[in-house]
Amino acid sequence: MATAESTERSNPTVEEEEEEDDDPPLLSSRALEALKEFLNEQKQRSSHGEEEEEEAVSLVSEDWRLSQFWYDRETAETVATELKNLSISTSSPVACVACPTLYAYLKKIDPNISVQLLEYDKRFEQYGSNFTFYDYNYPEELPSELKHAYQVVVADPPYLSKECLEKVAQTIDFLARPRESYLLLLTGEVQKETAAELLNMHPCGFRPRHSGKLGNEFRLFTNYDPEDRLGGWEPAL
Repeated sequence: MATAESTERSNPTVEEEEEEDDDPPLLSSRALEALKEFLNEQKQRSSHGEEEEEEAVSLVSEDWRLSQFWYDRETAETVATELKNLSISTSSPVACVACPTLYAYLKKIDPNISVQLLEYDKRFEQYGSNFTFYDYNYPEELPSELKHAYQVVVADPPYLSKECLEKVAQTIDFLARPRESYLLLLTGEVQKETAAELLNMHPCGFRPRHSGKLGNEFRLFTNYDPEDRLGGWEPAL
Protein backbone atom coordinates (compact mmCIF):
# COMPACT_ATOMS: atom_id res chain seq x y z
CA MET A 1 0.00 0.00 0.00
CA ALA A 2 1.39 3.33 -1.02
CA THR A 3 2.03 5.95 1.59
CA ALA A 4 0.94 9.54 1.15
CA GLU A 5 4.54 10.49 0.34
CA SER A 6 4.90 7.88 -2.39
CA THR A 7 1.52 8.84 -3.82
CA GLU A 8 2.62 12.47 -4.07
CA ARG A 9 5.87 11.43 -5.83
CA SER A 10 4.04 9.21 -8.30
CA ASN A 11 1.74 12.09 -9.18
CA PRO A 12 4.05 15.09 -9.91
CA THR A 13 2.75 18.59 -9.55
CA VAL A 14 2.26 20.97 -12.49
CA GLU A 15 5.48 22.78 -11.54
CA GLU A 16 7.48 19.55 -11.66
CA GLU A 17 6.03 18.68 -15.10
CA GLU A 18 7.08 22.11 -16.42
CA GLU A 19 10.61 21.65 -15.02
CA GLU A 20 10.88 18.26 -16.72
CA ASP A 21 9.70 19.79 -20.01
CA ASP A 22 12.48 22.43 -19.78
CA ASP A 23 15.25 19.83 -19.68
CA PRO A 24 17.35 19.89 -22.93
CA PRO A 25 16.78 16.91 -25.26
CA LEU A 26 19.54 14.31 -25.28
CA LEU A 27 21.21 13.49 -28.65
CA SER A 28 21.82 9.95 -29.71
CA SER A 29 25.43 8.77 -30.01
CA ARG A 30 25.10 8.85 -33.81
CA ALA A 31 23.82 12.44 -33.77
CA LEU A 32 26.61 13.49 -31.43
CA GLU A 33 29.21 11.97 -33.74
CA ALA A 34 27.70 13.77 -36.76
CA LEU A 35 27.72 17.08 -34.87
CA LYS A 36 31.35 16.56 -33.85
CA GLU A 37 32.33 15.85 -37.46
CA PHE A 38 30.48 18.96 -38.69
CA LEU A 39 32.21 21.22 -36.14
CA ASN A 40 35.63 19.80 -37.09
CA GLU A 41 34.96 20.51 -40.78
CA GLN A 42 33.95 24.08 -39.97
CA LYS A 43 37.11 24.55 -37.95
CA GLN A 44 39.29 23.20 -40.78
CA ARG A 45 37.61 25.47 -43.34
CA SER A 46 38.11 28.49 -41.11
CA SER A 47 41.77 27.56 -40.59
CA HIS A 48 42.28 27.07 -44.35
CA GLY A 49 40.70 30.46 -45.05
CA GLU A 50 43.07 32.12 -42.58
CA GLU A 51 46.04 30.42 -44.26
CA GLU A 52 44.93 31.74 -47.66
CA GLU A 53 44.64 35.23 -46.19
CA GLU A 54 48.20 34.96 -44.89
CA GLU A 55 49.48 33.63 -48.25
CA ALA A 56 47.95 36.50 -50.21
CA VAL A 57 50.24 39.44 -50.99
CA SER A 58 49.20 42.77 -49.55
CA LEU A 59 49.07 45.61 -52.10
CA VAL A 60 48.03 49.24 -51.99
CA SER A 61 44.37 49.79 -52.80
CA GLU A 62 43.35 49.83 -56.45
CA ASP A 63 42.88 53.28 -57.99
CA TRP A 64 40.24 53.08 -60.73
CA ARG A 65 41.31 56.49 -62.04
CA LEU A 66 44.60 54.83 -63.04
CA SER A 67 42.76 51.82 -64.45
CA GLN A 68 44.19 49.59 -61.73
CA PHE A 69 42.75 46.12 -61.22
CA TRP A 70 44.84 43.61 -59.28
CA TYR A 71 44.95 39.94 -60.29
CA ASP A 72 43.53 37.31 -58.00
CA ARG A 73 45.99 35.09 -56.12
CA GLU A 74 45.79 32.11 -58.50
CA THR A 75 46.51 34.28 -61.55
CA ALA A 76 49.37 36.16 -59.87
CA GLU A 77 51.01 32.98 -58.57
CA THR A 78 50.65 31.13 -61.89
CA VAL A 79 52.18 33.90 -64.00
CA ALA A 80 54.83 34.77 -61.39
CA THR A 81 55.96 31.13 -61.28
CA GLU A 82 56.35 31.13 -65.06
CA LEU A 83 58.38 34.35 -64.90
CA LYS A 84 60.60 32.96 -62.16
CA ASN A 85 61.32 29.78 -64.17
CA LEU A 86 62.12 31.82 -67.29
CA SER A 87 64.41 34.08 -65.28
CA ILE A 88 66.29 31.08 -63.89
CA SER A 89 66.63 29.35 -67.27
CA THR A 90 67.90 32.51 -68.99
CA SER A 91 69.87 33.96 -66.04
CA SER A 92 68.06 37.20 -66.77
CA PRO A 93 66.29 39.74 -64.55
CA VAL A 94 62.56 40.36 -65.12
CA ALA A 95 60.93 43.61 -66.23
CA CYS A 96 57.32 44.15 -65.08
CA VAL A 97 55.61 46.88 -67.08
CA ALA A 98 52.54 48.29 -65.30
CA CYS A 99 51.82 45.06 -63.40
CA PRO A 100 52.71 45.59 -59.72
CA THR A 101 50.78 42.49 -58.64
CA LEU A 102 53.25 40.29 -60.51
CA TYR A 103 56.22 42.16 -59.05
CA ALA A 104 54.89 41.60 -55.52
CA TYR A 105 54.23 37.89 -56.06
CA LEU A 106 57.59 37.34 -57.72
CA LYS A 107 59.28 38.81 -54.67
CA LYS A 108 57.09 36.66 -52.42
CA ILE A 109 58.01 33.46 -54.30
CA ASP A 110 61.71 34.33 -54.48
CA PRO A 111 62.91 37.40 -52.55
CA ASN A 112 66.30 37.19 -54.27
CA ILE A 113 65.02 37.39 -57.84
CA SER A 114 66.00 40.52 -59.77
CA VAL A 115 62.85 42.37 -60.86
CA GLN A 116 62.27 45.91 -62.07
CA LEU A 117 58.81 47.45 -61.83
CA LEU A 118 57.96 50.15 -64.36
CA GLU A 119 54.86 51.89 -63.04
CA TYR A 120 53.08 55.27 -63.17
CA ASP A 121 51.72 55.10 -59.61
CA LYS A 122 54.36 56.62 -57.35
CA ARG A 123 52.98 54.82 -54.32
CA PHE A 124 55.20 51.96 -55.51
CA GLU A 125 58.30 54.04 -54.86
CA GLN A 126 58.29 52.02 -51.65
CA TYR A 127 60.13 49.35 -53.68
CA GLY A 128 63.16 51.63 -53.82
CA SER A 129 65.64 51.05 -56.65
CA ASN A 130 63.40 48.30 -58.05
CA PHE A 131 60.89 50.99 -59.06
CA THR A 132 61.12 53.08 -62.24
CA PHE A 133 58.54 55.75 -62.98
CA TYR A 134 56.82 54.95 -66.29
CA ASP A 135 54.29 56.86 -68.37
CA TYR A 136 53.13 54.86 -71.39
CA ASN A 137 52.60 58.11 -73.30
CA TYR A 138 56.39 58.42 -73.37
CA PRO A 139 57.31 54.80 -74.12
CA GLU A 140 61.08 55.20 -74.38
CA GLU A 141 61.73 57.90 -71.79
CA LEU A 142 63.46 55.43 -69.50
CA PRO A 143 66.94 55.13 -67.95
CA SER A 144 69.49 54.10 -70.58
CA GLU A 145 70.70 51.18 -68.43
CA LEU A 146 67.34 49.48 -68.97
CA LYS A 147 67.69 49.39 -72.75
CA HIS A 148 67.84 45.78 -74.02
CA ALA A 149 68.67 44.63 -70.49
CA TYR A 150 65.94 42.00 -70.13
CA GLN A 151 65.33 38.62 -71.64
CA VAL A 152 62.06 38.26 -69.71
CA VAL A 153 59.45 41.03 -69.99
CA VAL A 154 55.81 41.04 -68.87
CA ALA A 155 53.38 43.89 -69.48
CA ASP A 156 49.79 44.82 -68.70
CA PRO A 157 48.79 47.96 -70.62
CA PRO A 158 46.57 50.18 -68.46
CA TYR A 159 43.98 50.73 -71.20
CA LEU A 160 42.33 48.49 -73.79
CA SER A 161 43.02 50.74 -76.75
CA LYS A 162 45.17 50.02 -79.79
CA GLU A 163 47.10 53.26 -79.21
CA CYS A 164 47.99 52.22 -75.64
CA LEU A 165 49.17 48.77 -76.74
CA GLU A 166 51.22 50.28 -79.56
CA LYS A 167 53.07 52.50 -77.09
CA VAL A 168 53.57 49.71 -74.56
CA ALA A 169 54.93 47.58 -77.42
CA GLN A 170 57.55 50.29 -77.99
CA THR A 171 58.50 50.05 -74.32
CA ILE A 172 58.78 46.26 -74.58
CA ASP A 173 61.06 46.62 -77.61
CA PHE A 174 63.19 49.10 -75.65
CA LEU A 175 63.57 46.73 -72.68
CA ALA A 176 63.89 43.36 -74.40
CA ARG A 177 67.00 41.79 -75.84
CA PRO A 178 66.54 41.58 -79.61
CA ARG A 179 65.65 38.17 -81.04
CA GLU A 180 66.12 36.26 -77.78
CA SER A 181 63.46 37.41 -75.35
CA TYR A 182 60.50 35.80 -73.63
CA LEU A 183 57.58 38.21 -73.69
CA LEU A 184 54.25 37.96 -71.84
CA LEU A 185 51.28 40.26 -72.22
CA LEU A 186 48.11 40.40 -70.13
CA THR A 187 45.35 42.37 -71.78
CA GLY A 188 41.85 42.12 -73.19
CA GLU A 189 40.66 39.59 -75.74
CA VAL A 190 39.94 42.54 -78.05
CA GLN A 191 43.70 43.08 -78.45
CA LYS A 192 44.31 39.62 -79.92
CA GLU A 193 45.00 40.75 -83.50
CA THR A 194 47.02 43.78 -82.42
CA ALA A 195 49.20 41.65 -80.10
CA ALA A 196 49.95 39.27 -82.97
CA GLU A 197 50.67 42.12 -85.37
CA LEU A 198 52.92 44.19 -83.09
CA LEU A 199 54.66 41.56 -80.96
CA ASN A 200 54.02 38.21 -82.66
CA MET A 201 52.17 37.07 -79.55
CA HIS A 202 49.55 34.34 -79.32
CA PRO A 203 46.90 33.60 -76.65
CA CYS A 204 47.39 30.85 -74.07
CA GLY A 205 44.73 28.60 -72.62
CA PHE A 206 45.20 30.00 -69.11
CA ARG A 207 42.67 32.76 -68.40
CA PRO A 208 43.78 35.59 -66.09
CA ARG A 209 41.29 36.73 -63.46
CA HIS A 210 41.13 39.78 -61.23
CA SER A 211 40.14 40.22 -57.60
CA GLY A 212 37.32 42.46 -58.74
CA LYS A 213 34.97 41.25 -61.45
CA LEU A 214 35.71 42.88 -64.82
CA GLY A 215 33.35 42.96 -67.76
CA ASN A 216 36.15 42.55 -70.31
CA GLU A 217 37.51 39.11 -71.16
CA PHE A 218 41.22 39.03 -70.32
CA ARG A 219 43.84 36.86 -71.98
CA LEU A 220 47.49 35.95 -71.53
CA PHE A 221 49.64 36.23 -74.68
CA THR A 222 53.21 35.03 -75.19
CA ASN A 223 55.74 35.24 -78.03
CA TYR A 224 56.93 31.70 -77.24
CA ASP A 225 55.15 28.37 -77.04
CA PRO A 226 54.77 27.50 -73.32
CA GLU A 227 53.95 23.90 -74.30
CA ASP A 228 52.31 22.22 -71.28
CA ARG A 229 52.45 25.38 -69.12
CA LEU A 230 49.88 28.19 -68.97
CA GLY A 231 47.44 25.98 -70.81
CA GLY A 232 49.66 25.99 -73.90
CA TRP A 233 49.06 28.08 -76.98
CA GLU A 234 45.44 28.15 -78.04
CA PRO A 235 45.01 26.34 -81.39
CA ALA A 236 44.62 28.72 -84.33
CA LEU A 237 41.19 28.64 -85.94
